[in-house]
Amino acid sequence: MSKYHSKQKVCNQGHKHASIKEKIRCDDLTLMEKAGVIRDLKQQPEFVLQDKFKYQGRTIRAIKYRADFSYYDEEKEKYVVEESKGFKIPIYRLKLKMFLKMMKNNEDLEFLET
Repeated sequence: MSKYHSKQKVCNQGHKHASIKEKIRCDDLTLMEKAGVIRDLKQQPEFVLQDKFKYQGRTIRAIKYRADFSYYDEEKEKYVVEESKGFKIPIYRLKLKMFLKMMKNNEDLEFLET
């Protein structure tokens, strides 16, 4: 069982996904990569939103955001970070806001929710 209480789905490439929607999108993106529409497809890319730090002798863990996919879109000529979301839990909304703020001046990056 995944953290969202559903069985993980496995795509044609053998990756485990939290939903059928995400599995289908992985299969679609893989076909797009083979066709040359996109390149550098990554599963579960991780972005550090805040580095770890020390506070009163304690180490405070980094805050990280893990997207579903990232890839370079040949037509748009930019990198895309993509989420296949159905239900948006509060921690996702918070981390997404932090991620978007961090990337707001990066013209070479696009964020998509599918």
